[in-house]
Amino acid sequence: MQRHPLFRPYLALVAVCFFWGTTYLGIRMSLESFPPLVLVSIRYLLSGSILLLFARARGLYLPRGRELAAACFSGFLILGIGNGALVFSEVIIPSGIAGLIVTISPFWMVGAEALLPGGERLHAPTIGGMTVGLLGASLLFTPDLGPHAVDRNLLKGFLILQVGMAAWSFGSIYQRRKAGKAHPVIAGGVQQLAAGLILAPLALTIPEHPIHWSSRSVLALLYLVCFGSLVGYSAYAYAMDRLPVAIVSVYPYVNAVVAVGLGWLFYREPFGLREAVAMVIIFAGVAAVKRFSHAKS
Repeated sequence: MQRHPLFRPYLALVAVCFFWGTTYLGIRMSLESFPPLVLVSIRYLLSGSILLLFARARGLYLPRGRELAAACFSGFLILGIGNGALVFSEVIIPSGIAGLIVTISPFWMVGAEALLPGGERLHAPTIGGMTVGLLGASLLFTPDLGPHAVDRNLLKGFLILQVGMAAWSFGSIYQRRKAGKAHPVIAGGVQQLAAGLILAPLALTIPEHPIHWSSRSVLALLYLVCFGSLVGYSAYAYAMDRLPVAIVSVYPYVNAVVAVGLGWLFYREPFGLREAVAMVIIFAGVAAVKRFSHAKS
């Protein structure tokens, strides 16, 4: 089975599904000490530097010119804005709920494909599936009846995540369309270092709460660097390079289940009947979108 040409890409996708599910908890733990911009910048400065130093030591090809510029731009969209939005959202909403909301990211992926030249147009069944998924997400905002039923923090977190998912989707498709000669893992290292460098001035100049060092947060940050970035993002970049977008976009399903379970286990984050029903409806909507969309870039 290991000789199958798609064995490694699918193995990479499995790694993305599991390890990125655990990063929601890692982000929440890291935020106990690090402010959001500092956390994102340090994480990607470390992981990107490690990957590129490894590539340099092995004499591997490094992007240059337009290929370098494309990798930096996609890295800023995917990681700087996309992952940065996730980190900011976890300041105000539970990590498991953030993971559940991110399951609608395939809607953005399919929508981005439709908007970009050469992409597949949206059809009625696809739009219907997206509507079902969004109706499921709307259940999260109405836990009670009355004039103050909507959780304002949850709504803010939801909107922040929409910005992040849009940037992530456009950046991912741009990355596929501008793929160069560099190995996707090395290109991913460039993306990570670029995101860390671009956010570093903001982390230094925008006032945030001071760092409160704790061993748990530092270990969580190191976990994010190792399994979220070096392993997880490298696997994602490799899978995106070798597999259709529609297949790679299944990872939020598993991520959500892992994130919800770990959030409840470590922080006793709320997850009851309402959230469970919302998850089922969202999953059904995403499944319908994937069933009627054959987006490939």
